[in-house]
Amino acid sequence: MKNLFFLLILLPLVSLSQNDSVKTVVKIAGVTVTSDSLKPVPFVNVLIKGNYSGTMADYTGFYSIIAKAGDTLIFSSMGYRNEEYVIPDTLKNEQYSLIQILNKDTVELPVTTIKVWPSYEQFKQAFLNVEIKDGDLARAKKNLDHDILREQALNLHLGELGNQKYMLDQQKSRLYSIGQLPANNYLNPAAWKRFIKAWKDGEFKKD
Repeated sequence: MKNLFFLLILLPLVSLSQNDSVKTVVKIAGVTVTSDSLKPVPFVNVLIKGNYSGTMADYTGFYSIIAKAGDTLIFSSMGYRNEEYVIPDTLKNEQYSLIQILNKDTVELPVTTIKVWPSYEQFKQAFLNVEIKDGDLARAKKNLDHDILREQALNLHLGELGNQKYMLDQQKSRLYSIGQLPANNYLNPAAWKRFIKAWKDGEFKKD
C-alpha cells in the first residue's frame, strides 16, 4: 500500500519533468524600438526571467538570444520601462523574429542650482577642465579596437569551452581587484612559466 502511495506521488513529478525536457529550443532575433518614433533603442538588456542568462542589443537595437518555448524575456534599458514577452509554448520552428517596443519612462531629476562664476576667466578654466565622458557609440568603438580584438583572437584556438573559461577568468580577475591595485603578473610564477614556454615554442619569432 505504501509503495502504491509513493508511486502515485512520483507520477505527476515524472510527467512534469518530461514536459520540461521536450520544450522547444528557439532562437529569437529582432530589434528594440521606441513606441513613439520606432527608432532603434541601443544596448538594451535582454534577460530570461528566472535565469541568469541573457544578452545585450547592439547600438542599432539588434539582439539575438537562445531560449525555450514558454520562457519570459525581460527587456530593460535606462530611460525606458521594463517590458516582458512570453515566448509561446506552441512554437514549432527553431527561429523567430521579434520587434520589441519600449515605452519611455518619466524620471524626476533632482533640483539643479545655477551659480554665477565670479569672473569669466574662472568660468573658462573650469569649462576647459571638464571631463566629458564617452557616449555609447564611442565606447562601442573602443570595444571594437583592432588591438583588443587581435589579442582576443589569439585565444580562439581554445574552443568554445576554453574561450568561456578564459572570459570568466578575466571577469573574475577584474572583480577580484576592484577597489585595490590589480595583481602584478611580474611576480606570478604561473605567468612566468607560460611566458618561458611560449618563448621556447617560438611564438615570439617574427615571420
